[in-house]
Amino acid sequence: MELRHLHYFAILAEELHFGKAAERLFISQPPLSRQIKDLEEELGVVLFERNNKRVNLTPAGAYFLKETQDILRLLDNAKIKARQIQDAVSGTFRLGYISSTPKALLARLLKMVKERYPYLHVCLYETSTQKQLTALENGKLDLGIVRTPILSDQLSTRTLLKESFCLATTPDFNTTSGKLSELAYVSYSKEYAPEYYRQFVSYCHYLGFDPHVLHECNTMQSILELVSSGLAAALVPQSVQHQARHLQIRFSPLAAAPVYTETVLAFDKESKHPALSAFRDLIIDEYKSFYKDKTHK
Repeated sequence: MELRHLHYFAILAEELHFGKAAERLFISQPPLSRQIKDLEEELGVVLFERNNKRVNLTPAGAYFLKETQDILRLLDNAKIKARQIQDAVSGTFRLGYISSTPKALLARLLKMVKERYPYLHVCLYETSTQKQLTALENGKLDLGIVRTPILSDQLSTRTLLKESFCLATTPDFNTTSGKLSELAYVSYSKEYAPEYYRQFVSYCHYLGFDPHVLHECNTMQSILELVSSGLAAALVPQSVQHQARHLQIRFSPLAAAPVYTETVLAFDKESKHPALSAFRDLIIDEYKSFYKDKTHK
């Protein structure tokens, strides 16, 4: 028995007419009749009742048709899967991200990438914007989640999130009577994240004071843990509050100011990585979905 026997049988079972089935198969009627006869002889059953006017499936033929259709469907799926494997994006994709990137979002993203591109190995690098930009320009990263500004003619960007700052303190801080100028602050290191540090200081100046920076850190998680411990307050991006619900921190809104921080995707304009476009679009969609979900909760 060969696959063509099953294919011929399935077509004839649909048409219940040798002439019409032969036309669909682009063969003449005698070869079709011969193939069906050979199949019946091999199976040892009669698949069709034939007379001069009609062709009908026998009970055995009806059962065999169902099994044949399942086999042909599995075969079609196997063909599609084999082509997908052959054409699949494979290799390594290197994604950089700043420490304030939500880890829940990254987890969702990686899960989707694994489902869509099972042969793509994703390497994650948590590091500063400045180091990511250098790595992108040197071809050591394929895509980076960074903060603006991006002062490089070699790189293109796509906006992910544009936001202002809020005040992070211990829950007992009275935001009504407490003076922001009297607080000690923790922020990113001016050497590690110079642009973020500049924005932090600019916001404080807009609010009318020079911040007393007690501690400088290299990760947002460290900043939040120091705030939670009561050592200092912090001005952080508004989106960060969604990542710190396990910590004892009060996030309070601040006066509107023309100072904001923007998270973007950065990538080399000349990159030829086959997964770049799809990966970029997926991250943009996931950012929109992630923060939309947070807004409605």
